[in-house]
Amino acid sequence: MKSIEITEFQPEGYKPLVDYESWRVAVLKFCDDLRPENLRTMQKHNESDEVFVLLSGECSLFAGGYGEAPGQIEVFEMQPLRIYNVKKGAWHTHTLSADGVVLIVENKNTCDDNSPTKPLSGEQIKELHAACARFL
Repeated sequence: MKSIEITEFQPEGYKPLVDYESWRVAVLKFCDDLRPENLRTMQKHNESDEVFVLLSGECSLFAGGYGEAPGQIEVFEMQPLRIYNVKKGAWHTHTLSADGVVLIVENKNTCDDNSPTKPLSGEQIKELHAACARFL
C-alpha cells in the first residue's frame, strides 16, 4: 500500500478526489454549467456544511438564505486561500472564471438525495447576472 496517493485534477467540472470515512475532498473547475447565463437554480445540503477554498482564478459564491426556496441573494467574491463554509441548509450556487479552481470539502454522502435543487425566479436570475457581469 502506498503511503502517499496522488490524484490529478480533471479538465473541467466537479470531481471527488479523496473519500475517507465520513468526508470527501473534491475539486471544481470551470465548466459551461457554471457560466452566469446558465445559472438557473440553487442547491442546499440538508445533512452537512460544505467548505469552499478558491485556489486560482475568480469565483462568485451566491447564498440564498434558508427555507423552502432561495430568498434574497447575497454575493461573496471569494478570495484565494480563504475558507468559505456554506452552512447546512443554506441555498447556494457559484460561478467561476475560465481559470477558476475551487477545492471543496464535504460529507462523503452528499448527493442529490439529500441536496435539493430549486429554480430561481426571473428577478433572482437578473440579480445573479448583475453581480457577475465581469464573467459574461
